Amino acid sequence: MTAITRQWVKPMWRKLRRVRMVKPGRVVLHLVMLVLVVLTSAPIVYVISTAFKPLDELFMYPPRFWVMKPTLKNFSDLFIATDGMLVPFTRYVFNSVLTTVATVLGSVVICSMGAFIVSKYKLPGTGFLFALIISALMFSPQVTQIPTYFVISNLDLIDSYWALILPKLAVPYNFFLMKQFMDQIPEATLEAARVDGANEWTSFWKVVMPMVKPAWITVVIFTFIANWNDFFTPLIYTTSEAMKTLPLAMAGVSNGTVGRMGAAAAGAFVTTIPTIILFVILQRQVMDTMAHSGIKS
Repeated sequence: MTAITRQWVKPMWRKLRRVRMVKPGRVVLHLVMLVLVVLTSAPIVYVISTAFKPLDELFMYPPRFWVMKPTLKNFSDLFIATDGMLVPFTRYVFNSVLTTVATVLGSVVICSMGAFIVSKYKLPGTGFLFALIISALMFSPQVTQIPTYFVISNLDLIDSYWALILPKLAVPYNFFLMKQFMDQIPEATLEAARVDGANEWTSFWKVVMPMVKPAWITVVIFTFIANWNDFFTPLIYTTSEAMKTLPLAMAGVSNGTVGRMGAAAAGAFVTTIPTIILFVILQRQVMDTMAHSGIKS
């Protein structure tokens, strides 16, 4: 047997041995996971497929999952429909981007700083405060909508960007997630930073935040998705057309007209695709968070 033949045979033999060593349980597990992935991704794939369906396929019965004759006409109809609105389409995009980015940044900073104080400073009343925050997780968001509306109304913030941003900054789940990760940071690490001359602000930004990166990136993703797709909050707190966000504006594209159903499908695609792109880019960090392996002592 020549040296070249050995170079080809040995790797192939090793691969065959690995195939034989695969356990049936792992095969079943992978098949179950594959089914779950298909079921989870089916709605997203359907939205993408529907955005490119011509009008006759949109009203086909029984409906088809896959598009047969892809077309870009729905997107041109979307721009035509939005041109007829009172404000430009770019205004809705700007409102969504501004409120979402401001909410994401504000929520990460506020929840991280609050979690840092509760986790690393044993101040009087922090235990009660944390228990109060945990209890807030038991309440449905719909329960707090009326009190929140009264607060925003009494502050005279209706139909403003503040009304779309302020109620979403302090989120109990984000606070809880950040605190659980910060609890794993050894006290010796912070003490070493103080010995090196770092103050509390420097320790927080240059020591703590890099160590809990998977946690706050997960907060970024969840907060972005929740606010970008939020339809209810702009519906309640905005009264003028210029303050509407993209999901609220896209809900009125079809306006009950059959001929605009294609534009509505394209609008759903345009609204959904940014969240998909963000998750694909940052999914590794989310997996690290779910595995609870963001910090190693």
